Amino acid sequence: MDRIVYDRMAAHDSTHWWYRARREILADYLTRYGRLPEKARILEIGCGTGHNLPMLARFGDVEAIEIDPAAREIASERLGRPVGAAPLPALPDVPRGAFDLVAVLDVVEHIEDDVAALQAMKTLLRPGGKVLIAVPAHQWMWSAHDEVNHHHRRYSKKTLAAAIGKAGLRPTRLTYFNSLLFPLAAAARVAGRLTGRDDSDDSPPPPAVNKLFETIFRWERHMVGRVPMSPGVSIVTLAEPA
Repeated sequence: MDRIVYDRMAAHDSTHWWYRARREILADYLTRYGRLPEKARILEIGCGTGHNLPMLARFGDVEAIEIDPAAREIASERLGRPVGAAPLPALPDVPRGAFDLVAVLDVVEHIEDDVAALQAMKTLLRPGGKVLIAVPAHQWMWSAHDEVNHHHRRYSKKTLAAAIGKAGLRPTRLTYFNSLLFPLAAAARVAGRLTGRDDSDDSPPPPAVNKLFETIFRWERHMVGRVPMSPGVSIVTLAEPA
């Protein structure tokens, strides 16, 4: 990712509506469907500035990996111990067969060989272990945001399920989310394309709007995995060895 993406993440990951609501949605999703053992061993790969680590720590003992040095330093401070730097798909020195949960939250789209990356994650799992995957949806929504984030692709439910299957995993509870705000996001992408004002700036909107968007997005925690979701900006699933 471009340096500015990490800088914005560090500046806004505790206040931006998207980060705040997404953490609560993922926490509820894991609570309902993760079926993790007590004191689960958890690894987040590509943890960025570590903003998901406190949420994941609700479910067990968390370790993390981040390849960007500045983001890794912030994440290490948040975690209270060093964050590793092993890259995907090789993951050198990461113990195999050791984790109850591997979390990759908006990471797989950054990896050129997504199947190889998912195969590597599979080798990290204990018996009964799972991979929590979140990715951006809809290739037609490609924008400057994807460019500065160095994405290789956005996914459909079909293409994500296919990559997971090729890696020897089986997706469960695969669903869209960030669906309630999807019409606004889609309209913004189309308008940006038509006007030539496609903008990668993802800074928070004014406080009142930020709060409104967070409230709307957060409400999806009652829905994701429970009811069929209409198309959304993102896709989430739990993948298990097939």
